[in-house]
Amino acid sequence: MQQNSESFSIKQWSLDDRPREKLLQKGKDALSDAELVAILIGSGSRNESAVALSKRILASVDHNLNALGKLSVSQLMKFKGIGEAKAVSIAAATELGRRRQTDKAEEPTKITGSHAVFRLLQPILGELPHEEFWILYLNNSNKVLHKHQLSKGGMTGTLVDVRLVLKLALERGAVSLILAHNHPSGGLRPSEADKAITSKLKTAAASLDIKVLDHLIITENSYFSFADEGLL
Repeated sequence: MQQNSESFSIKQWSLDDRPREKLLQKGKDALSDAELVAILIGSGSRNESAVALSKRILASVDHNLNALGKLSVSQLMKFKGIGEAKAVSIAAATELGRRRQTDKAEEPTKITGSHAVFRLLQPILGELPHEEFWILYLNNSNKVLHKHQLSKGGMTGTLVDVRLVLKLALERGAVSLILAHNHPSGGLRPSEADKAITSKLKTAAASLDIKVLDHLIITENSYFSFADEGLL
């Protein structure tokens, strides 16, 4: 019985179709997403090549690499042919990609508006499944002195320690702050708790002549700025 071509092992494919050899001969840019994933997992199953298996995994997330990066090890292992080792390899590779984007987002020399804050913090906060609260500490030229993860919470919220915010501001010599947190739900509407903590931090900081310039709610693709919306 003739075997379907997609069930051949990669070694049986023509040289031009083998992902590893193709990368070496033509460069990494020549490979499709499925071929790159196939290199990560190394092999498929008895009835499916690594490339075909990779195509199936990518199809399940509509070929969206961001969505692939959100799959857990256990979710990846639900695909026939993906064991723990292969799932870990995919998860590690997508996490490296996310961290690369974070490193790429170098701190701007000067914050010129809410969009600059979004560019800086979206790679850090945009795709998280839980909520985190961050503070940017700025000097009198609006240059970023330090960015700090103040708290990390669950899906429903996070705790903010006002005293710690101001302690770090004094230690860093900051004259202004920008607050930011993410909404894992994707919603941009500020909650009453968001408004309350903004007001609380603004009042407390003002007693030390430190200004709260903005508070951003960040999602994967967009943001809400308290300053832009006249809520400060």
